[in-house]
Parts: sequence; C-alpha cells; structure tokens
Amino acid sequence: MVRNVVAVNDITMALGPGVTGLLGPNGAGKTTVLHMMAGFLAPSRGDRLGLVGPNGAGKTTILGLILGTLAPDSGHVRLGTNVQVAYFDQMREVLDPEKTVAETISPGADWVDLPGGRKHVMSYLSDFLFPPRRANSKVSMLSGGERNRLLLARLFAKPANVLVLDEPTNDLDIESLELLEAALQDYEGTILLVSHDRAFLDNVVTSTLAAEGDGKWKEYVGGYSDYVRQRTLQKETVAEKKTVAVKEKSRTKLSYKETRELESLPKEIEALEAEQKALAAKMAEPEYYRQPHDVLRADQARSGEIEALLLEKLERWEALEAKAG
Repeated sequence: MVRNVVAVNDITMALGPGVTGLLGPNGAGKTTVLHMMAGFLAPSRGDRLGLVGPNGAGKTTILGLILGTLAPDSGHVRLGTNVQVAYFDQMREVLDPEKTVAETISPGADWVDLPGGRKHVMSYLSDFLFPPRRANSKVSMLSGGERNRLLLARLFAKPANVLVLDEPTNDLDIESLELLEAALQDYEGTILLVSHDRAFLDNVVTSTLAAEGDGKWKEYVGGYSDYVRQRTLQKETVAEKKTVAVKEKSRTKLSYKETRELESLPKEIEALEAEQKALAAKMAEPEYYRQPHDVLRADQARSGEIEALLLEKLERWEALEAKAG
C-alpha cells in the first residue's frame, strides 16, 4: 500500500485582494490557483518532486501550506503518519557565530544520529569537506563557502524523512552545489524542491510539477528537461489539432495589426531565448554567488519573467498562425 506524505481536503486560499484560489478537488473560487490538489500534492514516500513556474505562480504558497506556516482559509492539510519535515531556505538560515563547527552540528555530543546509524561528528563533517582541525573553529571564522557547507551539514543531520527546499542553490559555490546534489541523490526520504536551476532539477527530481498558466498545474514524469520535452510535444499536438480545425471551417483573414504582430513574434521570441541563454550562463559562473542578494533575486525574477513571456508569445504565435491558415 502506497503511503502519502501529505493529504489535503478541499483547501481554499486567498492569494490577494479579491482573489480566492481553490487548493483541492470540488469547490469553487473566483480564481483557481491549483487544480487537482489531491493528485499532485500527495507525494508518496521516497518521491522527489520539483516545483517550477514563474514568480507568483504559488510555489512558495504550496510549501507554506505543507510546513504549516500558512493557514488555508478553509479545509486542511494533514501530514502522513510519522512524517518529519526539515525545511531549508538558505536566505533565512542563521548560524550562531560564537559556536564551533562541531557544536553547530552536534551540540554537547560527539555523535550524530543519522537515518543510517550513528556517526562521529568528525567523520560526518569530513563528508562536507571539513578537516578535523576545522571542526573546532568558530563559525565567525568560516569563509562564505564553508558556511554554506555547514548549513548543508546541519540540514542533513536533522531527524527528518521529508526535505522541503526553497531555492537551495542560491549562493552555493561549485563544491557546495556538488555536495548538495550528491547528498540529495543519496537521500532515502521524500524531497519537495523549488528551484530555477534547471540542471540541478534534472539531477535530483523524478517528477516535475509545473505551473501552466491560468491557475493550472500539471505533473510531468522526470526532471526539467523531460518536462520541456513533454510540454513541447503537447504544444505540437495542440497546434496540429488547431490547424485542422481552422482548415475545416471558413478561413478568417488576419487584420493588418495581427499580420504585423505575426511577423514580429519570431524575432521577439528569438531575443527572449537569447536573453534566457545569456542569463543562464551568467548564473552558472563560479563567482556568480558572490554578488549581492538583491542582484541574485533580480536575476531569478527576470528568469521567471522570461519563462512566462516565452510561453505567452509562443501561444500567441500558434494562435495567429492557426487563424491565418
């Protein structure tokens, strides 16, 4: 019998002034934010689910409902039996600068209790590239990369069987990113992950929950690349059906304005794709994480905007081409 990590029951959630979202099956809301909640927010134990979509689509709202930091207006969210959740948001994680590295991981003890058994704190820290001499250093003496690795070490030392991670790759150097990927790949529990890092999603998740616009969400098997491939195939199928339907009825000529719009869309899409590629390359640079947080957040926001604009313009292009016959 498959046991679910989270169960929901007709949840409604107000997302803004005058906006109500339906977060469950059956029911009604002014604007539906999440569809088929019982289906896509009922991960089984051991699942690795990635949430993707433009900013404002509701990714963080979903995490907040799971964690209990957000309360629904009606209905309820219930965690499965014996579910223990550990949450990681690097921007909010705080380390005590006066504690040593070892004290941060295992206060007052020499052993760390892990799902696979007990491990000496020195041995555990070595898994995160801390040599024994560094274990007694104060947190205030650590470099930025070392602090990131210490945050990861503390995360995986928590007694949890569900990890909820919100943009965990922000500010990570290459070493820390590789450590996080390896640790998540070896993790035996359930993972719920929000990230704009497509390569990271491909390497970690087994299914992708994507915001599709108009309040619609859909789950795809595989990582981000698998989602893009399946989404492209669906678009091609829809486009073919639209073309057939247009040919079967009387054709409607495009207006002058629509004709000019159709001519300009390929260049606009090409420019957005070029910007998207350049931004992805920038965010993949080793020194990128050293920039101020406001720059990182602005880049992430722009990445989400580009993704939404591309989807909008591709759909508009398909619609105009279908209308033109």
